[in-house]
Amino acid sequence: MKCSFCGKEIKRGTGKLLVKDDASKFYFCSSRCEKVFKMKKKSKKVPKWVKTN
Repeated sequence: MKCSFCGKEIKRGTGKLLVKDDASKFYFCSSRCEKVFKMKKKSKKVPKWVKTN
């Protein structure tokens, strides 16, 4: 699996899964990826540690 925010590979048994009301699934490698994703940050205002695709 890959992180839905930063694209980093997630090891099996780690990470978090967020399921929204519309049944869409999002996987996160860390709590900070989840927090930034929930804040709905734009790509130009995303912290430097995030790889942009």
